[in-house]
Amino acid sequence: MAKITVQNTRITALQWEEQDYISLTDMTSAKDGDSRSADIIKNRIRNRHTIEFPGTWEVIRNPDFKVAGFDHFRKSAGLPSFVLSASEWIERTNAIDRACCEKRAIWRNVCS
Repeated sequence: MAKITVQNTRITALQWEEQDYISLTDMTSAKDGDSRSADIIKNRIRNRHTIEFPGTWEVIRNPDFKVAGFDHFRKSAGLPSFVLSASEWIERTNAIDRACCEKRAIWRNVCS
């Protein structure tokens, strides 16, 4: 993993399978501090469409992906009471998608 500097902020970047990714966690921490970073990320992944993308990726590429956990999250996404953390996503679905989660940080493909 490397660090890049964007507007005087150090952002973690990684390359995986010839794709570049940047850490949304680092970006949100820089803007609102570490205490708000987790809340911002949780709000981002509350959306059903946000969850469907990594879930579909996992179904295709991860033979150990727990589809039942994914279905639970997908059905609950968008409800006012729904909250999901990156660690909960990994633990309940056995996710491996580095584009979504790497060491409990959320990543975004630079090319997206």
